[in-house]
Amino acid sequence: MNPTAPMPQEAPQEIVTSIIVHDVAPDAVAQYEAWLADIRAASSKFPGYLSTDVIRPAGGSREYATIVRFADFHSLSAWMESDERRRHIADMGPALRQGDRYEIKTGLDFWFTPKHAPVKVPTAWKQWLVTWSAILPLSIVVPWGVLPLLGQLGFDHDAFVNKAAVTAAIVFLMVYVVMPRYTRLVAPWLFK
Repeated sequence: MNPTAPMPQEAPQEIVTSIIVHDVAPDAVAQYEAWLADIRAASSKFPGYLSTDVIRPAGGSREYATIVRFADFHSLSAWMESDERRRHIADMGPALRQGDRYEIKTGLDFWFTPKHAPVKVPTAWKQWLVTWSAILPLSIVVPWGVLPLLGQLGFDHDAFVNKAAVTAAIVFLMVYVVMPRYTRLVAPWLFK
């Protein structure tokens, strides 16, 4: 992860993710938590902002991973290269033991790039197979749970609401539950 590396030139209509990793000094954790709220609020004011997720350290680690999503490459680039972000990083800089490290990911690369591993992205056919094998069971099981619930809420025959709720549940499970664990499980084969 190198903030001075040029950002990839990607298609402007593709959702883009920045994975930012900060190793926080032990005596600065409370300050960093407050700073996180401030920088998150600042990024959310930029055009194209979609979401921010923070993965806090586990065990004895002090490493925070922040995942920021923007609607397209140009919007993310505007935030990452903004004077406002530079000021925030400068304010927290002394407490960041390894500096401001980040990567830019587009599309499915986010799922298929292991954390801190200098490896190549798996071949497209392996990405397809892993993604399909994760979506197939979800596309069978999720409707069994979601559609009866929607029926109880009065959406029995609303095809749009049914499809929107089922696909939202599948995407949520893929991004937050299934793919992070599944890619770790199949990593020896996937990255071979």
